[in-house]
Amino acid sequence: MSSVTGSSKSTWEPIASVDTTIRSYWINWRFLLCAIWLLLTAIISLLLIWKYDIQRKPVRNTNNIEANKETAHTLYEDETWRPCLKGIHPVWLLAFRVFAFIVLSVLLILILISEGGNLLYFYTQWTFVLVIIYFGLGTLFSMYGCYLHHKKSSGDKIDNVDGDADKRTGDAHSVPQSYNPSNHEKGLRNPEEHLVHKSAGICGYIFQIIFQINAGAVFLTDCVFWFLFVPFLVRNDYNLDFLNISMHTFNIVFMLGDTALNSLKFPWFRIGYFCMWTFTYVIFQWIVHAFVKLWWPYPFLELSNQYAPLWYLLVALLHIPCYGIFALITKLKHTVLSKRYPDSYQCVT
Repeated sequence: MSSVTGSSKSTWEPIASVDTTIRSYWINWRFLLCAIWLLLTAIISLLLIWKYDIQRKPVRNTNNIEANKETAHTLYEDETWRPCLKGIHPVWLLAFRVFAFIVLSVLLILILISEGGNLLYFYTQWTFVLVIIYFGLGTLFSMYGCYLHHKKSSGDKIDNVDGDADKRTGDAHSVPQSYNPSNHEKGLRNPEEHLVHKSAGICGYIFQIIFQINAGAVFLTDCVFWFLFVPFLVRNDYNLDFLNISMHTFNIVFMLGDTALNSLKFPWFRIGYFCMWTFTYVIFQWIVHAFVKLWWPYPFLELSNQYAPLWYLLVALLHIPCYGIFALITKLKHTVLSKRYPDSYQCVT
């Protein structure tokens, strides 16, 4: 979804055939319908965020049943760096995140050298930068987690908690280590077996939100690129270069790899953040084109097309399956690992 090497030009770039700075380009029924789709998407997204993230308050001084309900949306500090299985040392998740961060950063540098100022013009690069930020933050969380794991293994106290005191009666933030049917039955037989979990801070929640934005965005960009753009470009004798192939492959490969290893939950309502991410990009494009006569990075954003409202609606609806596919992947991971490794699986679901 960025520039593509062609047979006659060094970079593929559409021509701005319509003046987007004139008033008539924006004051018409096509723009009105597109603006309505965009506004409705933003309203629904903000309502989801308000209801489930902003308005929700943590449960305090409640019984264990209420605490378990809270785990559906509550993020705990160790979930940002803890692998999903006990047998996997946190250093492996750290190594994966460092490797992903380095590879993606090098690729971004190559893209900057190749395309220069075009970096911030495409949705793909916006998402690509956000994926790099995710792995950068993930590296820091994993480094901190490895430090805590080392201190715990050596028997030192961490935040007034003994390193060898893994099992004790939980408070409002204490939940079963793996809340699945087999382990839940064990918890009923031995209610004292609970891990002490500390609620994540604002940085932890931002990290989880970025993870979920990336999850939907990489599927959206890669699906549009491989299933819409590539057939069109190949049919018109354009050759895909290494940077485009790598950018639309490594992003999803590294995100799926991190998903397979990490313990992060994937609450459905955060599709609102994903939609707001795309909303921000579209508004950015509208503002730029309102003041500068410029080509559109994606044909379906062109407002002079009589089918523009339909394209905008289809792209908006495409967010649901793109986000849903990743949600199903995480659900499948939880189902398979919790059944195959019930004593080792440590994700709170």
